[in-house]
Amino acid sequence: MKKWRLLVSLTINDDDCQTEQAIAAEQAARRLGVEVQILYAENDSITQSQQLLTAIQSPLDSRPHGIIFEPVGGTALPQVARAAASAGIGWVVLNRQAHYLSELRKANSAPAFAISSDHIEIGRLQGRQISALLPKGGGVLYIQGPSENSAARERTEGMRQTKLEIIQLQLLKAKWTKESASRAVQSWLSLTTSRNARIDLVAAQDDSMAMGARIAFNEIGDARERDKWLRIPYIGCDGLPKTGQAYVRKGLLAATVFIAPNTPLALEMLTKALELTSKYS
Repeated sequence: MKKWRLLVSLTINDDDCQTEQAIAAEQAARRLGVEVQILYAENDSITQSQQLLTAIQSPLDSRPHGIIFEPVGGTALPQVARAAASAGIGWVVLNRQAHYLSELRKANSAPAFAISSDHIEIGRLQGRQISALLPKGGGVLYIQGPSENSAARERTEGMRQTKLEIIQLQLLKAKWTKESASRAVQSWLSLTTSRNARIDLVAAQDDSMAMGARIAFNEIGDARERDKWLRIPYIGCDGLPKTGQAYVRKGLLAATVFIAPNTPLALEMLTKALELTSKYS
């Protein structure tokens, strides 16, 4: 049986969720008997595009048979996808809508599909958690992922569907990292409007951003003000054993939503699709 070479492109290497995606991919590759290379795009869509094009244009004996990638930017790199398909390389998009996939399948024999967690349902779960923690209403500082990211938009949509109407939202944007969330909260705290805002809970679309918010509030110089912010509940998403779940056990988070890595399923489905394509080509 042919040993398939697969490339997994992830967004950044200091994010808990992306790290878990990489670990799960390596474990699945060993189980499936395939080679896997992990690349990180440094949270930059141009870097990701260049990395993937370099792999696609590499010599045939080192070129990947399939690519699995989680896009950094707002698009799922349609031009790069077409280059991969033209080279006969399978193409899998993680956690993002990619409307060009049907076009790829019509024009090329290489497998092309997408796999995603149900981000609207993830948002609904978090909306229910917010409502359970604030049954009489209140204010929530809600930290979202980038606006161009469909997963971030869908989590917000789902959360709005299930939170109580009497709960008011103050929305901030960050980039799925502790550092970006900490900067966003610090910028918000510098605004005059933040001083009069009623915030009873901090919710973030992933655990790392929730912890970034805690870091920002922990750096407030006034002890009384700092303690006020650190006493309110914080919730996140991802719920990984060594991070989100551990934060809940330590009391740093009041709740999280567990999201299983989907790289193993992507590797399994891509491997099967490549085997079928090879068999009938």
